[in-house]
Amino acid sequence: QVQLAESGGGLVQAGGSLRLSCVASDGTFSSRTTGWFRQAPGEGREFVAAAGYNGDTWYGDSVKGRFTVSRDNAKRTMYLQMSGLKPEDTAMYSCTAQRSYVNWLPERPENYESWGQGTQVTVSS
Repeated sequence: QVQLAESGGGLVQAGGSLRLSCVASDGTFSSRTTGWFRQAPGEGREFVAAAGYNGDTWYGDSVKGRFTVSRDNAKRTMYLQMSGLKPEDTAMYSCTAQRSYVNWLPERPENYESWGQGTQVTVSS
């Protein structure tokens, strides 16, 4: 399985911005649909966004219009640009990858085979 490492989390005031990065360990990154999920304490895992290996993108309803997912296959990296942050965006953000050359339903965590350790995002009011 590909290894994933997130970075870029931190503490930000409401209305601010952050950019998260997720670096993959090998070149299979370009053939994999990748996604971002988040989980707040005491809550379930929530789909945030995904980028298909074929260029498609998907977003969870709570982040549409505020977050943008992108990929740089040459750098084996996926990004999540977050703007207009709200206190309810506070969570641990994890990146994930599906098997190569599939585009299973991106909002379902069981469709992913590799997960990073996560990076904490805290938004103060």
